[in-house]
Amino acid sequence: MKGGMGNLFKQAQQMQQKMVKMQEELAQRTVEASVGGGMVSVTVNGKNELLRLKIEPQVVDPDDIEMLEDLVLAGVNEALRKSQEMISDEMSKLTGGMKIPGLF
Repeated sequence: MKGGMGNLFKQAQQMQQKMVKMQEELAQRTVEASVGGGMVSVTVNGKNELLRLKIEPQVVDPDDIEMLEDLVLAGVNEALRKSQEMISDEMSKLTGGMKIPGLF
């Protein structure tokens, strides 16, 4: 490969290495979401893995399981949204703000 194509290939390899490193770092970072006035707390990492779900005992009402289910869903969805935002922010730093289809 000559000139421009060789440089382009090299830059692509460097970008890939940076992405792998970033993914490893994001796996170690966490975000937390609380809903219901802190009655349900959810922690998710940068790989969108649910790490922790905490439910305060006073929110557990056998006569209203639906409310607890709604709180858990809202907490998990909010934590996943925050995780995606964190990933997006880091990807934006890596790509200089360019949106590259297929990346995260």
